[in-house]
This record gives sequence, C-alpha cells and structure tokens, in this order.
Amino acid sequence: MFTEISGDRNPLHYDLQAAGQTRFGGIVVQGGVTSAILNAVVAEDLPGPGTVFLQVHWSFRAPVRPGDTITGEVTVTKVREDKPITEIDTRVVLDDGTIVLDGTAVCYTMPLKA
Repeated sequence: MFTEISGDRNPLHYDLQAAGQTRFGGIVVQGGVTSAILNAVVAEDLPGPGTVFLQVHWSFRAPVRPGDTITGEVTVTKVREDKPITEIDTRVVLDDGTIVLDGTAVCYTMPLKA
C-alpha cells in the first residue's frame, strides 16, 4: 500500500530477484514505512496528540525486512519555555535490539479543541 501511496516503486522493495542481488541480499521495507512508527509515537504518546514534526535528522542504520517487528522510541531532550516546541532523540529498533534508525527531531504540539 505504501508503494501505491508514495509512488516508490524501487525494485529493492518488491522485486525478489533484483533485491537479492544488492548488498542487502533481499527485500527491504521503504524508509518511509520504518520512520512512520515515529509519527505514531509523537502523535499518540510523547509529546502527544496535536504534535507534528518540524524538522528531522535521521540515519538509517540497518535494513528492515517484511515481517520484522519494529519499535519506535523517543526521549525528550529539550522543551522550549516560550513555545510548545520540543527536541527529541529518536530510535527505531528491531526485536533483537538492532538499531535501524536513529537521530533527532524537533516537534511542535498544537492545542486541540475538545
């Protein structure tokens, strides 16, 4: 579904033969799918509802394969006093503890009307 939405038709993401000939040795999940878990974390948990990314600096460290289980983790490192802006450290990890994405982000949290 991500391919249809994004238009990312890179054979690395769906062609077994082509992907098997790369240094990854097989299909790799799109980076947008991997990083999307962080959208859910910041919007649902920390900082929470109404939060959007203003800026991200992410490095993709290892491939994610179809069927892998990933977990998004964030740590607030700075909160501005004058605006609802937070800086966070971000990570996405596999079940075995392998870090597949890490970096930082700046978020803005808008007040939501009930």
